Amino acid sequence: MSKDFVRINEIKKLLHNYNYEYYVNSNSLVSDYEFDLLLRELQFLEKKYPEIDDPNSPTKRVGSDITSKFITYSHEEKMYSLDNTYSFEEISDWVKRIKKIINNEEIEYSCELKYDGASINITYENGELIRAVTRGDGLMGDDVTRNIKTIKNIPLKLKGDFPSKFDIRGEIIIPLDGFKKMNKEKEDNGEQIFMNPRNTASGSIKLQDSKEVSKRPLIAFMYGISMKENNFDNHYDFLEKARKWGFKVPEFAIKSYSIDDVFDFLDYWKLKRNDLNFEIDGVVIKTNSFSHQKQLGFTSKSPRWAIAYKFKAQQSETLFKSISYQVGRTGAITPVANLEPVLLSGSIVKRASLHNADQIEKLKLRIGDKVYVEKGGEIIPKITGVIKKNRPEILKQINFIENCPECNSKLTRLEGEAQHYCLNSMNCDPQIIGRIQHFIGRNAMNIEGLGVETITLIYKHGLINNIGDLYSLKYNELIYLERMAEKSVNNLLKGIEKSKEQPFHKVLFGMGIRHVGYTVAKRLVSKFRSMNELSTATFEDLISVDDIGDRIAESVINFFKNEKNLKLINQLKINGLNMYEAESTLTSKKLKGMKLVVTGTFKSMSRNEIKIKIQENGGIISSSISSKTSFLVAGSSIGPAKKEKAENLRIKIIDENEFLKMLEM
Repeated sequence: MSKDFVRINEIKKLLHNYNYEYYVNSNSLVSDYEFDLLLRELQFLEKKYPEIDDPNSPTKRVGSDITSKFITYSHEEKMYSLDNTYSFEEISDWVKRIKKIINNEEIEYSCELKYDGASINITYENGELIRAVTRGDGLMGDDVTRNIKTIKNIPLKLKGDFPSKFDIRGEIIIPLDGFKKMNKEKEDNGEQIFMNPRNTASGSIKLQDSKEVSKRPLIAFMYGISMKENNFDNHYDFLEKARKWGFKVPEFAIKSYSIDDVFDFLDYWKLKRNDLNFEIDGVVIKTNSFSHQKQLGFTSKSPRWAIAYKFKAQQSETLFKSISYQVGRTGAITPVANLEPVLLSGSIVKRASLHNADQIEKLKLRIGDKVYVEKGGEIIPKITGVIKKNRPEILKQINFIENCPECNSKLTRLEGEAQHYCLNSMNCDPQIIGRIQHFIGRNAMNIEGLGVETITLIYKHGLINNIGDLYSLKYNELIYLERMAEKSVNNLLKGIEKSKEQPFHKVLFGMGIRHVGYTVAKRLVSKFRSMNELSTATFEDLISVDDIGDRIAESVINFFKNEKNLKLINQLKINGLNMYEAESTLTSKKLKGMKLVVTGTFKSMSRNEIKIKIQENGGIISSSISSKTSFLVAGSSIGPAKKEKAENLRIKIIDENEFLKMLEM
């Protein structure tokens, strides 16, 4: 018995910590499956010893995401969590239990995907959004209304015939393509990438700057209604009605009287979930009838009328063999786990990012550990847990390195950042090579024939030491290097020469100023038309530009304070690179005042060429569809979400030929 009591306290401590990290810090320390196993073990032990009645037990409360940064607001109706299962047998048991309560009446089920994001409750009065609150502890949550209003697919005003006042509940997520794009921009800016879509979505709605939230590709799926007088007959009908009001509701949902149909739905999505553009962690099964839901009611924690079937994470067990450290172009140090090769989600995984020293500490990793590996968002391999059972005592804890693994300079951890940095930027090989690699990239100087191997080769032979040296390379210097034939040398030199035609905003992006991604570079150039003008801009000048905040402004100013950077700019100027961007001249004003969104693949020209034509004819390019969009220019492979939104907002969709005809008129 004493062992059980020790175990109960141990599990409680673990679960409280996991809940805190997950809901407050948006950090998953263990897989959902591992968490659920611990929760079930605690439920079993508490049932075994009913004399232990702890009102604050993790089994009796919903995890909380409440923080001190926001005003808290009480929910009119409690937001419950769902009971979950990983087996069909337990679903059958659930059906038997609820049938007893409703006197064996026939049950119609509704099934929908379980989105892996951040729960939200939004209140509407007279068709207008008045408040948005996080789930919190189920009873109250954080008021994040300003942030939620920036999410494009959440209606601020409803359409059609809607109740005078109601709460609608759903999940805020980040689509996988948007997540990849965000991380690509992070990489371009030399910043630490986001760990997974779920944590990023949760963290995004808790940002203090709603302007920053608006830049995140957040979307919401709404799936539940709360109101004093529910006049709907069933859940499925409510979803269809909510769609007409202007909400995005679950895209894939079924209703059926057959539990076999439910099981077929589960089997299908177990296989097809990887085809989706967003993360799901299971399927939610509900009694479709609201009358049945009312009869069934709630436990202290969960509705009796619903259960979540959760998919086991595609997880593999392997050996953590060693740790290595990568140096990025900004000097950021990223620890990487070297693993015993293991098959995961259809590919062999040998390495996994450990992100930073804090992550290593949270995992309590030791070299030689057996670990669980998952693909976060099916994108990034990550270690989700350590198998501590039978761990050899000889394994030692990892001490994060103090010196750069490349140049041996002392590492620095900047205030407010999790990352360690090597500040020896001018004499650290990976930083120099990384900056050159960034400079020649497609969105910068677009120099073909220069991969990382060729850059490294040229650098190791002392022919280049910075991006400016590329323009001094000679045929006679390159032809004698290994793997450099006459044709490849000539193509390389032609590519370097051609890069001088690239516009100023691409040159600026290629400079690799921290926090200045491609979009930011274009924003800056739209205001400051030359390098001279930008270099003398004040902090106030910079923050007056749309989307330019304090962090970016400080980074730009610090860049131009560095004498070595000024010498480099002069070197590029002497070599003929564009340091000025003229005001764009219009071919015509045929699209003046029109906002156009471009999506899909086109036959006669690239998407970028279409965007250029829009600008040349006075049009405005928008990345997202809104009521102010004039046209959606759609090629093949148009995303269903954009098409649906355009149709819902009655935005005219035109193809490539129709677009070109508009320019001919």
